[in-house]
Amino acid sequence: MADDLKELLFRLCAARGTPGDETAAAEAAAKELAPYGGTVKDALGNVSAAFGPENAEGNLLLEAHLDQIGLVVTSVDGNGFLRVDKCGGADPRVLPGSAVTVKGKKALSGIVCCTPPHLSDGKDDEVIPVGKSFVDIGLSKEKAEELVSPGDRITFSTKPVSLAGSRVSSAGLDNRAGAAALVRCAQMLYKTGLKRRVTVLLSTREETGGQGASTGAFSAEPSEAICVDVGFACQPGVPPEKSHPLGGGPMVGFAPVLNRRISENLVKTAVKNNIPYKRDVMGGSTGTNSDNIAVVRSGVPTGMVSIPLRYMHTPAEVIDLRDIENTALLIAEYIKGDF
Repeated sequence: MADDLKELLFRLCAARGTPGDETAAAEAAAKELAPYGGTVKDALGNVSAAFGPENAEGNLLLEAHLDQIGLVVTSVDGNGFLRVDKCGGADPRVLPGSAVTVKGKKALSGIVCCTPPHLSDGKDDEVIPVGKSFVDIGLSKEKAEELVSPGDRITFSTKPVSLAGSRVSSAGLDNRAGAAALVRCAQMLYKTGLKRRVTVLLSTREETGGQGASTGAFSAEPSEAICVDVGFACQPGVPPEKSHPLGGGPMVGFAPVLNRRISENLVKTAVKNNIPYKRDVMGGSTGTNSDNIAVVRSGVPTGMVSIPLRYMHTPAEVIDLRDIENTALLIAEYIKGDF
C-alpha cells in the first residue's frame, strides 16, 4: 500500500490550489473520492462524498482542507516585476530566491526577488515582509501586463519527491496529507457494511479563515465530526512538548473546543488496535477547521487528528507516509467501533 499511498499523495500535491482558487485541487480530490461515493461540489468549491446507509441515525463528518499557502499578485512595477502579498500564511523567511509558478493567462515560471548578500549592508537577518516582495518572471512591464493581472495567484513550483524510507517532501502537504488520509480511510471502509452514515468533506479557504469548512459542515448537518490536519513534527527549534516524531503515528487533539468523549475514544481506538499516537494538548483554540465546525448550527461535537509535519508553510514540507496510513486506520477503526 505504501507505493499506492505515495502516488495518491503526489497526485493531490501536484494539483495546485490557493485559498479561493482551489479548482484544480478540488478536481483531483473529487476524482480520488469518486469510487467510494458520489462526489458533490458546492458554491465555495468544497468537495464532499457520502457513504453508508442513508437512513442511519446521525452523520459523522470527516474533514480536511484542500487549500495550500501561496501568494497573490497586487501590481506590476515599471520594470515588469510583480509585487505580491500573502494568500494564506506564507512564511516571509523562506520566500527570497524561491522558484514559483504564476497562474496568469498561462502558467509562468518566476523567482521571488532577493538581494545578493554582498549588498545586504550587514542586514543578512532582516526579513522582508511578504507585501514588500517581488517576483521576477523575466518580462517587461508591457509584456507582463499582457499575461498577468492583479489578483492572479502564485504557488511554489517544487515537485513532490521521495526521501529515504517512507518520507516524502512537497509543497502543499499542509493539508493534502489530510486529504490523502481521508481518501485512504474511505478505501478502508468501502464495502465493509457500515452501520452509520459518513460524509467526507474536503474544504476550501482554511488558510484564510476556514469559510469552506463552516459552510460545508452546515450543509452536511453532522451529528459529530473529526477534523484532520497537520501538526508539528520533531525538528530542531521545535519544543518536544509541542511536537511528535515522524513515523510516530497521529496526534489526537485535546482542547477546550474539542469534544473530550471523541478525543478519549480515539485514544481507546488507537490502544486497542496498536496504532502509535500522541495526545496533542492545546489550552486554547486549535488553529484548525475544528474551531469552525464545532460551532456550526447549534454545535457539533468535534474531534481532531493531526499528522506530524516538518517545515510547515515552506516549499519543502516533509511527512512520513506511515503517519498518513495510521491516521486513516485510526479513523476507520473508530467508525467501525461504533462509539
